[in-house]
Amino acid sequence: MSAQPSASAPLVLLIDDIEDNREVYAQFLRHEGLRVAVAADGVEGLTMAARLAPSVIVLDLGLPLVDGWEVARRLKESDLTRNIPVIALTGHVTKEARERAFTAGVDDFIAKPCLPADLVAAIRRRMK
Repeated sequence: MSAQPSASAPLVLLIDDIEDNREVYAQFLRHEGLRVAVAADGVEGLTMAARLAPSVIVLDLGLPLVDGWEVARRLKESDLTRNIPVIALTGHVTKEARERAFTAGVDDFIAKPCLPADLVAAIRRRMK
């Protein structure tokens, strides 16, 4: 078993409504030395982003309650979260979905399925 990430490790907020996705990506990110917080819907994700001020947010677009496009828009409008990089990690891979995501404020766009190593690489590129 790998050691837990240190308390000073960067924090990634993973917002995804599919429990298996949250578990697989969170486990891999922790293995890579990152701390991880998870949210299961857009409302919880927005609350946690404002409270935790993570280094990076990984955001599914197909979320219940508040969809990921709206979450991204609200994150970028808020003084508390506007400077946090947002990576869309989604099965919505049409050109329109991608354009809508960037218009909403995401900083990067990754299509599912995504290898965990590719996600880690994208996160590391976006960290301050």
